[in-house]
Amino acid sequence: MKKLTTILSAGAGLSLVVAGCGQPIPTNNTTPATNQTVTLNSLFMQQAGYSQQNIEDMTKAFEKFHPNIKVNLTFVPYESLHDKIVTALATGGAGYDTVLTDTIWGPEFSKAGFLMNITKDIPASVNSDAYQAALNTVSYNGQYFGLPWIMDTKYFYYNQHMLQQAGITSQPTTWNQVMSDAKILKQKGIVKYPLDWSWSQNEALVCDYAALVADFGGQIVNSNGKLVVNQGGAMQALNFMVNSLKDGLSNPASTQSVEDDVRKVMSQGQAAFMLNWTYAYALENDKTQSKVAGQVDVEPLPGTSTVPYPAPSVNGAMGLAIAQNTKYPVQALEYIDYLSSRQVEEKYAALSLPFYKSSLKKQTVINTEPAMVKAASVQFNDMINRPSVVKYQTLSQILQVQIQKALLGQESPQQAMNNAVSQWNSQQNQ
Repeated sequence: MKKLTTILSAGAGLSLVVAGCGQPIPTNNTTPATNQTVTLNSLFMQQAGYSQQNIEDMTKAFEKFHPNIKVNLTFVPYESLHDKIVTALATGGAGYDTVLTDTIWGPEFSKAGFLMNITKDIPASVNSDAYQAALNTVSYNGQYFGLPWIMDTKYFYYNQHMLQQAGITSQPTTWNQVMSDAKILKQKGIVKYPLDWSWSQNEALVCDYAALVADFGGQIVNSNGKLVVNQGGAMQALNFMVNSLKDGLSNPASTQSVEDDVRKVMSQGQAAFMLNWTYAYALENDKTQSKVAGQVDVEPLPGTSTVPYPAPSVNGAMGLAIAQNTKYPVQALEYIDYLSSRQVEEKYAALSLPFYKSSLKKQTVINTEPAMVKAASVQFNDMINRPSVVKYQTLSQILQVQIQKALLGQESPQQAMNNAVSQWNSQQNQ
């Protein structure tokens, strides 16, 4: 763990230095002397990967190292996390000292001034060893508002036993091959709907869509900040999605499913292909949870004629941030610094893979899930962010509704995306 030094300046001002990182963060908050006990309030989510018990255990270990710091933990569902942060911090108060933040909320929270800028205090080990996608998760306009913590992305899962039954001798490495293999699987009666997806009106839909847009060489928002989902690779991706349903290759229940629904369908032997997060691999191959244990493999995403295999996937990472108005910035930084340290990340690697490049080369980490680590070592190098816009929640809702209209046949794909662009432009003009 990096050494932290506190410097009390005249007038009770405080600055913070992380050894080896250079310049301090000045703050106007008053911090008790280091021999006094302080209590941090920290907000997390109930999640796959690190469980509530895991986070409690990490925190107890931190408190052992720092007997003068106590941490109160609050856990909420992911669906409530964004609004909980906004409610707590929007009034300028410090209801929480540290918060877990999603990669998609950085622009909004940074512009609102909710989070402390810790650019000058990013540990050298993070700057030099973290995957770029992890750094992107906690940065906006070149400034860092937190430390990476949970590293995740969507992978391509396939049932190798089903492919063998169909006489298919290798995994598909392009989306065209996926469709061709799916047709064979369906024609031979091996599985009714070879593909299953997380396409309910939910953020899960945007994650799948963003990955496919990147795989088809498209963009959601271009370099000028314009929404361009009604053209190029973005339209190819949506047409691919719609056609997979029309052709009976994707399960129609996909439009009502989130990731765990899809995982369970594959576990029942009712899907050959899916996109899903890291957590699904262990469950798919757990005999107590899955009828297809030992049959499911994981790989980076397939490519297209435009984007070769291995193709990009969506950045699903999350970070730990400090509330701008915390009374205890030094202690808060010590806490998130500990949780995001290499040794803690590696200790819990079986639950969530570390965001450090060097960690994925360690045999102890590889041994947790060799196939998963192999796929991650490739996919972590090619992860795209969902649009980095301040009104992301609004944009996501527009996309969810309009993509669903196309998937359900309520609007043509082109009309659905034209409407999405029109609605977003109207929002921008407000």
